[in-house]
Amino acid sequence: MRVPNEAPSSYPEPAATFLMDVRDGSRDALPILFALVPFSAVFGAAAIERGLSLPELLFASMSIFAVASQYVMLDLFGQQVPAWSIVLAVFAVNFRHVLYSAAIGRHMRGFSGPQKALAFFFLSDPQYAASENRAAGQELRPAYYFAYATTVYLTWISANVIGALFGSLIENPAAFGFDFILPLYFTGLVAGFHTRPGFLPVLASSASLSLAVYFTVGSPWHITLGGLGGLAIAAALSKPGKAEIDV
Repeated sequence: MRVPNEAPSSYPEPAATFLMDVRDGSRDALPILFALVPFSAVFGAAAIERGLSLPELLFASMSIFAVASQYVMLDLFGQQVPAWSIVLAVFAVNFRHVLYSAAIGRHMRGFSGPQKALAFFFLSDPQYAASENRAAGQELRPAYYFAYATTVYLTWISANVIGALFGSLIENPAAFGFDFILPLYFTGLVAGFHTRPGFLPVLASSASLSLAVYFTVGSPWHITLGGLGGLAIAAALSKPGKAEIDV
């Protein structure tokens, strides 16, 4: 029975809660920006060097918004392969996002249908990790999710433009370690889940399968199959929790 004068759960969030969520989302996105800006700028410079115009670059970044897939697309674009091959490769690299959406969707009870659709568009690797971390401590609300997503998205697009306009000034990005920034960041994200049950078996199986596929089948299938292998082990090790009973 609901206590008199108690606001139903469907009522809008208080303004203070909304602003706190926006603040937290923007703040939590800041660490990745230090890794994202140089990586994004290098992509912008490489895209222009491969023959893309600035409008084409912006269209690709704004519509795909997936770092690994965009680099795969750019690499295949430079090899003059058929368009269907590029689409298939991008789909293969991005297939892990299907798994992300299935996992994070269970935390989106407060999202409307259109909000979920838009949220899945913004569902990048760091977005997923940050959202899971948020949901582990408190409710994942749209204000937090989209504040994080908007901060990362706008930074990615802006750095693309900077790289496209001034990237030619950096002749060898690898000499500055720019090619290692995001892999290092993603390693940190994975390490952040070390307290989860079954972390080591899932990590070991996923990494082993990914390496095996890379040296046999080749890229980019090692990403998708490695992720599926880790998912299978995680499912095998999982134990159903006790059902919650609403009184």
